[in-house]
Amino acid sequence: MGLLTRLLDLRGSSAERSTSLDPFLSTANPSRNPACGEFEVDGWVTSAFVARTLVPVVGVHPFPLQELMLMTATVCRFQPSLIFEWGTNIGKSARIFHEIAQYFHIPTTIHSCDLPDDVDHVEHPHAQRGAMVRGLAGVELHQGDGLTTSLGLWERAGRPPSPLFFLDGDHSHASVRREIDGILAAVPDPVLLLHDTFLQSPQSGYNIGPRQAVEESLAACPGRFQAVHSGLSLPGMTLLYSTAPAAA
Repeated sequence: MGLLTRLLDLRGSSAERSTSLDPFLSTANPSRNPACGEFEVDGWVTSAFVARTLVPVVGVHPFPLQELMLMTATVCRFQPSLIFEWGTNIGKSARIFHEIAQYFHIPTTIHSCDLPDDVDHVEHPHAQRGAMVRGLAGVELHQGDGLTTSLGLWERAGRPPSPLFFLDGDHSHASVRREIDGILAAVPDPVLLLHDTFLQSPQSGYNIGPRQAVEESLAACPGRFQAVHSGLSLPGMTLLYSTAPAAA
C-alpha cells in the first residue's frame, strides 16, 4: 500500500477523532508569527489538511502535493479577501482555494476567469467550464481577458490590500510577463502564485517561459518581493509576495 493511499485511509477515521486528540486536524489558521517578515506556516497542520481533506476532492494533478501545500500556506498566511485566477478550465484551482478558505475559516471571494465561448483555444473547457465550482458560495465565474477582468474587479471592490493572483493560463513567456507586469503596475502589494515555474535548462523544451518571466520581473523590481519556489519537481510553483506593507 502506497503512502498516499495510507494517508487517504486515515480520512475515514479522522472525522471520528477529536481535534484535541490530534492537534494537526486543527481548523485554526496555521500561520505563525504573522507580524514577522518570513513566510512561516505550520507544515504539520497544512499537511494533515492536504492529505485528509484536499487530495480526496482534487487529487494530485495538475498540482502535486508540494504545490497544494504552497497554495494552502499562501492563503493561510496572507488571508486575501479577494483571489483572482484565470484559465478556469473545469475549476480545479478555484476549488482548491475554496476548500482552503472553508476549512480554515478565511473570508474570501474567488474570481475565476476563462476565455469567452467563441474563442478557440486548445485548453478551452467549453461546457465543462467551472464544473467543479458551479454554485459554490464565494466563487464567481467570469469570461474575458483574465488580467483585464481581474484588475477591473479589484478596482470596483475598492482596491483592497494584498489580493492574491493565481497565474496558470497561457504558459508562454510573453503572456506571463504581460500578466506579471500588468499586476505590478496596478497593485502596490499583490500576492502572486505562478504555476509551471520549475527551473529547467532550455534543452528541456518544457514550459521554461514562466520561470524566465518571474526572474526578469524580480530583476526589474529589486527588493520589492520575496520569492518562494516549490522546487522539488515538475511542474513547479512560485510565490511572490511584497517585502514591505503597501503605502497608504
